[in-house]
Amino acid sequence: MRVSSVGYLVKQGATSVWKNRMMSFASFCILLVSLMLVGFSVLAGINISSIVSGIEDKNEIVVILHDKISDEQIDSLYVKLKELSNVSDVSFYSKEEAWESIVEGMTEEEKNFMQYAENDNPLPDTYRVKVSDLTLMEITTSQIKTFAGVESVQSPTSFADALVSIRNIVTLISSTVVFALILVCLVIISNTTRTSVHARRKEINIMKYVGATNTFIRVPFFIEGMIIGIASAIGALVLTRFAYNELYVVFNDQLKLMNIIGSNSLYAFSEISFPVTVCYLAAGTLIGALGTTISTGKYLKV
Repeated sequence: MRVSSVGYLVKQGATSVWKNRMMSFASFCILLVSLMLVGFSVLAGINISSIVSGIEDKNEIVVILHDKISDEQIDSLYVKLKELSNVSDVSFYSKEEAWESIVEGMTEEEKNFMQYAENDNPLPDTYRVKVSDLTLMEITTSQIKTFAGVESVQSPTSFADALVSIRNIVTLISSTVVFALILVCLVIISNTTRTSVHARRKEINIMKYVGATNTFIRVPFFIEGMIIGIASAIGALVLTRFAYNELYVVFNDQLKLMNIIGSNSLYAFSEISFPVTVCYLAAGTLIGALGTTISTGKYLKV
């Protein structure tokens, strides 16, 4: 195909958007709503997963050390804990730090009453251990109990099991909802584009009778669908950004959700704007272009 022909077909495709503006607008609205439905479902899914992960990060194993453990044993235990494959972080929490933390939350009367214990600190030294995989927390706990210098180990294994179950359920539900929405959107968009092409079937038949090739006929429809898809993607992106930012403000500033479930649990739109933009544009362009082009197939058989 010559370059001049390509330019002509692109121009025809762009012109067809305006000539058939009612059907183009219908396709635009359907595709915009479809992209937003799928987009919000995906965003909801990744944020729920992020919330669960944020809660998971706060789960840690508390390793209580023997009262008469030496500094050399403390250092040796640190090395052993770091060497465990399921351990992501180890931090030492001395009895002095624990005492200071308790005192900070006391009233003046309570501080005066507890002065006698300042020189005879009853609190133990501890290690706080974060695990990489919650499903292996119980195994990791059992391993730590065997180390020398460990008096006892406290770990929220039941809570960890519950979080793992919640994460799996959320992943399954969100994946199912997104898949179902994609199928519904494809059916709706296909029907809409088929209606648009059907309204112009005579135009396609005439071009076919005068000797136009299938590619020559399809390209303007391809360009038309691409333009509608890009416009729908931009519209969906703008509306998604506005709605998402409003919801983000409600959950983080008004309901103080971040203080309840931990910081950095929800994604700000600025953090995910690039992949969201790319996905919207890619999906809108692909669905719009292919949907319109495929719908012309039955009318090319003359």
